[in-house]
Amino acid sequence: MMRSYRDEAIVLRTHKLGEADRIITLLTSEHGLVRAVAKGVRRTSSKFGSRVEPFGVVDVQIAKGRSLDIITQVEVISVHADALASNFELYTRASVMVETAEKLTQDSDEGARSQYLLLVGALFALSHVRHDPSLILTSYILRALAIAGWAPSCFDCAICGAQGPHSSFSIHEGGAVCGQCRPAGAAAPAPETMTLIGELLSGDWARADTAEGFARNEAHALVSSYAQWHVERRIHSLRVLERSR
Repeated sequence: MMRSYRDEAIVLRTHKLGEADRIITLLTSEHGLVRAVAKGVRRTSSKFGSRVEPFGVVDVQIAKGRSLDIITQVEVISVHADALASNFELYTRASVMVETAEKLTQDSDEGARSQYLLLVGALFALSHVRHDPSLILTSYILRALAIAGWAPSCFDCAICGAQGPHSSFSIHEGGAVCGQCRPAGAAAPAPETMTLIGELLSGDWARADTAEGFARNEAHALVSSYAQWHVERRIHSLRVLERSR
């Protein structure tokens, strides 16, 4: 008899398997990243097909299989997935979030629970438009990278530790860099942008919400490039987002 386990999870993505099944990629609270088959969910008679759509937060029971685990029961915990899927601006940002989460957890379960909790909160904030969606996404990426051990320096020099603020930002070297350490090709963002990145990393929304548009755009561009460099994998949904901006 197959062993089974139960967990809370976020549906990251799905893809077709055979004529009626789907493989569901889940970020779970206790078991890290899980890929499991949902049998028959593409049939109109499926009992839980609509419950395993991307961005959903679910209570799921999974049976251990020989090659792939099998989802045997699903109950919806949060209903905000519909709000994200029906609004293109929110959908594109949520897509970046779940792809980032998958890439940061696919090689190790270390920090997976913290990534799960962060993503649950970020998707909730996005679906309820608690702040500017672009700020929510930038903040999410920064904090997800911090959990993975790749938080950028926003004040002191990332190379020598010299006290900031500094006027240059090096994606390769880990963030703010002083004039002596500044490598060729380092960016020179506006001071307001550096301040905003620090606020989004720390969750200081009272200040971040007042940021000017140019700082928001510059912060998003820097953080997106920084994430793809340090994750060492292209975040494909970022390209869709950039084309829509």
